[in-house]
Amino acid sequence: MTPTGAGPSAPRVETLAAVELAKLSSLALRARTIVEGALSGMHRNLHPGASLEFTEHKEYAPGDEVRRIDWKAVARTDRYTVKRFEDETEMRLLLVFDSSASMGYRNTSLTKLEYATYLGAALAYLAGEQRDAAGVLAFDSEIRAFLPPSTRAGQMREVLLMLEGLRPSGSTDPRHALDAAAEACSKRSLLVMFSDLLDSEPGATGGSLAEQMRQLRARGHDVVLFHVLDPDEVSLPFAEMVHFEGMEPGDERTLLAEARDLVQAFAEESEAFRQRWRAISLDAQIEYRFVSTDMPPADVLRAFLADRQHPARQR
Repeated sequence: MTPTGAGPSAPRVETLAAVELAKLSSLALRARTIVEGALSGMHRNLHPGASLEFTEHKEYAPGDEVRRIDWKAVARTDRYTVKRFEDETEMRLLLVFDSSASMGYRNTSLTKLEYATYLGAALAYLAGEQRDAAGVLAFDSEIRAFLPPSTRAGQMREVLLMLEGLRPSGSTDPRHALDAAAEACSKRSLLVMFSDLLDSEPGATGGSLAEQMRQLRARGHDVVLFHVLDPDEVSLPFAEMVHFEGMEPGDERTLLAEARDLVQAFAEESEAFRQRWRAISLDAQIEYRFVSTDMPPADVLRAFLADRQHPARQR
């Protein structure tokens, strides 16, 4: 979804926090509000036919349109290259959600799963505006929901109904989900995965997850990983004696300790955890984006779309 259109004078719509969005009557309205808030802060607006994909280049060949020659690239490389836009062919979007029990954590904001569905609904809304195919896949230890990407009438309504119906449960095992995603995306697609990655560390299922995403990328798919965490998982908010217990089945680890002695160590480990996944994603040519559920979703979407216009800036 590469926005194109209006100039820098476009008015900025106030972006709402996720808890404020939750007060709106439907997920469809929340998605539209997020998109409007995101696009209002950009120099360009969306028009039908724009693409989520960033521009690629190919070497000029006889028969290519001269108007598509990238003269700046010619000046840099002394080779004639032609801009190639993904909106020349239908784009397929598959939203992949980790719906395991840990995604149900929240303290004062939305659950991580609810927040992820808000972002996913906004992306699906943009795809629908562009007449592109969108679909949904949700998993815990098994595949819990699946709607193949399609542009048929009523698809957007089904996408939103499926997202509204997602509930966190069970443990995490993304292997079956990514196998199904690979089967569903026979054509080049944009796969956007939302997960807290808490039980997917490298060396455990994380090794498998990273390798599967690498294989999807090698097949030509564009893979984006939204690493969704609650603020409590970034830095401990507790000031007294606390009792920690795992949320997912089979995790019986508990810890009783004085929180102030843990705060710095916890923050350092949380940062290291995110940096490990950032490095893994970079190595696999996967776009990694960390989000916390206290970030306004429109701001997150705006940054994502802006970086898609300038791939070198992707984080």
